[in-house]
Amino acid sequence: MATNGMEFEKAIVQLEKKIEELRKFTDEKKIDFSEEIKKLETKAEELKKEVYQNLTAWRRVLVSRNLNRPRTLDYISRIFEDFLELHGDRAFRDDPAVIGGLAKFEGESVVIVGFQKGKDTKDSVVRNFGMANPEGYRKAIRLMKMAEKFQRPIISFVDTPAAYPGIGAEERGQALAIAENLRDMSAISVPIIVIVHGEGGSGGALGIAIGDKIFMLENAVYSVIPPEGCAAILWKDSSKAEQAAEFLKLTSKDLLKFGVIDAIIPEPLGGAHRNYDKAAEEIKKVIKENLAELKLLSKDELVKKRYLKFRKMGEYTVKQTITTD
Repeated sequence: MATNGMEFEKAIVQLEKKIEELRKFTDEKKIDFSEEIKKLETKAEELKKEVYQNLTAWRRVLVSRNLNRPRTLDYISRIFEDFLELHGDRAFRDDPAVIGGLAKFEGESVVIVGFQKGKDTKDSVVRNFGMANPEGYRKAIRLMKMAEKFQRPIISFVDTPAAYPGIGAEERGQALAIAENLRDMSAISVPIIVIVHGEGGSGGALGIAIGDKIFMLENAVYSVIPPEGCAAILWKDSSKAEQAAEFLKLTSKDLLKFGVIDAIIPEPLGGAHRNYDKAAEEIKKVIKENLAELKLLSKDELVKKRYLKFRKMGEYTVKQTITTD
């Protein structure tokens, strides 16, 4: 397993490679190295605990961007059945950075929307690195309105650095597309569960993240701006991204404390990229529990609670200035 630029994982990856080599050697040469493998596995587990229990905000950003991390389609294939992808916004074109469609969850029909990043350079280019154009947001809201029409719950998967900032996207109404999604999702009368499983960057992420319940994987990040962009604005130096990440309070623990998310979904030891099945199992558990709870609410209660949920986010004070004549 490559470290994908995560130097803090180098020692873990080296141990995992050594374990894999010993297993391969055992199979080929029929020599028993089970004791040596067991010792190395124990050492690797201890090292993963030590590293992952003390991740800084910036290191969590790196984990959330890991090329080996599960993508939305990886979770869909493990959590849902009979997924049928639907395409296009009925106005311009299909956007490969946003996927969506119909599926079954525990026998119940649901609608899924989500950002899809690539796994390698070629795939990433096709998916525009998970950065949606306006047609991606319009496709997502089209599917959500279809879900409302047929009274199907919506599951939204968030993993994007930001909305695509290209000239073409702006010409086709990027800001308007996101704003309309925020407005329309606020009023959709079916349950919406949001899972932030990788990066949740800027308004681009929020464009499909207005939900009744919002969850984050343990090593996901969710922020008003990526750390590099924040550093470029504050210090005119994107190399200070690590410092910006600390100030942005973008980790799952920070956002749970601030009331932005409802709960943290635990990841397998060493991150979701080490065990896709286990990560998917934890997400499935959360969806099942919360979907049952949300289905007990009436349409009016759902919309009202969702509206109040977002209205309450953030705190502010009004400073009064007393002037005397």
